[in-house]
Amino acid sequence: MSSALAIAGVTQVLKDLLNDGVVNKITTATGATVNVTALPPDLVDANEKSQLNLYMYQATFNQGWRNEGLPAYNNRGDRVGNPPLALDLHYLLSAYTGGPQLHTEILLGYGMQLFHENAVLSRDAINLSLNPPDSVDLAALPPLLQALSVTGLADQIELIKITPEIMNPEEMSKLWTAFSAKYRPTAAYKVSVVLIQSTQPTKTSLPVQERKIYAIPFFKPVINEINSIPGAGEPILTNQLIFSGSSLLLKGTQFMGDQVVITIGGIDIIPSIDDISDTKIQVQLPPGLKAGLQSVQVVHNLLIGSPPALHKGVSSNVQAFVLSPLIIADGVANGTTTAGIFKGGIAIKVSPVIMYNQAVRLLLNDLSTANNAYVFDIQGLILSSPPGEDISIPVHDVASGTYLIRIQVDSAESQLLVNINTGQYNGPKVLIP
Repeated sequence: MSSALAIAGVTQVLKDLLNDGVVNKITTATGATVNVTALPPDLVDANEKSQLNLYMYQATFNQGWRNEGLPAYNNRGDRVGNPPLALDLHYLLSAYTGGPQLHTEILLGYGMQLFHENAVLSRDAINLSLNPPDSVDLAALPPLLQALSVTGLADQIELIKITPEIMNPEEMSKLWTAFSAKYRPTAAYKVSVVLIQSTQPTKTSLPVQERKIYAIPFFKPVINEINSIPGAGEPILTNQLIFSGSSLLLKGTQFMGDQVVITIGGIDIIPSIDDISDTKIQVQLPPGLKAGLQSVQVVHNLLIGSPPALHKGVSSNVQAFVLSPLIIADGVANGTTTAGIFKGGIAIKVSPVIMYNQAVRLLLNDLSTANNAYVFDIQGLILSSPPGEDISIPVHDVASGTYLIRIQVDSAESQLLVNINTGQYNGPKVLIP
């Protein structure tokens, strides 16, 4: 592969090609002296000397080589390869002359013929241009030409190819306008591909001694529905709230596998084989889940290898459910009442444990009148360390009475109890003195 000097090396090789071919032919044919330069058009000598100017105006990524050698890093961030930077170089070949008529056309014609006849730059031509023979004193060469001797351009795996590019008058006009120079007869070329590669040290793994290929039928588990089982022997109801201590009943297809793992809120659980069928899985919620939005996914681990070992296989879709908070007992008000208005705290026991940075809201509704209802958004709730089920929520300006209590944690709301005889809500509640 080539070094970063390869771009300049290509320009130098093309410039030498023009010098050796075009200049000799034109001098023989017309007797005129011709210079070959590699300057931006706005810096070309304004004296209108006879010359050919080769200008690289753009470098683009080569599409065929762009993804070769990737990735360069492994999952630990170690460098495992030096993928090449593959470039196409775009040139303009322009003819300048202050001489007789048709001299510009002669210059450009010979230049285009030379590129046509040398559409592929041989390695010998590149070496001759960039690596002078031993008889040449390198110290006598300009510093830039001395540096080009180590480009490695002749050793890269791809040969350098010269291809004409078709540019319409509008495109050519925009280029020359950008150069802020007077237009001269011009031909456009693309030179590809230049492969620039780093020499940084890399890490490599040991070779694989033995390969094993497994043909395994693809069965992707799909979760269609999530139901809740509050406790042993209790009925399964659709749209039933899910609380800590509940079990999930997953319904779907293709649940069976070598090893079935249920991932709930980032926690992996391996259910009992008796709780798994191809269309249903029952799994107990793990401790440590926070109230609020949670996710569940079925993962199939596969037994492959020699000896057989578990490897992660296919995964189901991710389904979401809401883990609702539960107020375990009636609340207790602690504070002072002045003229029938209470200020203090309401102590309640909540499951699951409220964690730091969770958004908490307390809702109070008077049992005797619908007019008295309060909502308290709690900012910076003081929790025990470590957090426990018992919390005290500060309230103020609450009229005396008996209130139903609800709590919202990260938008998940607790459930109210219902009197089965009257159908009225009857708890949990708190007495405000």
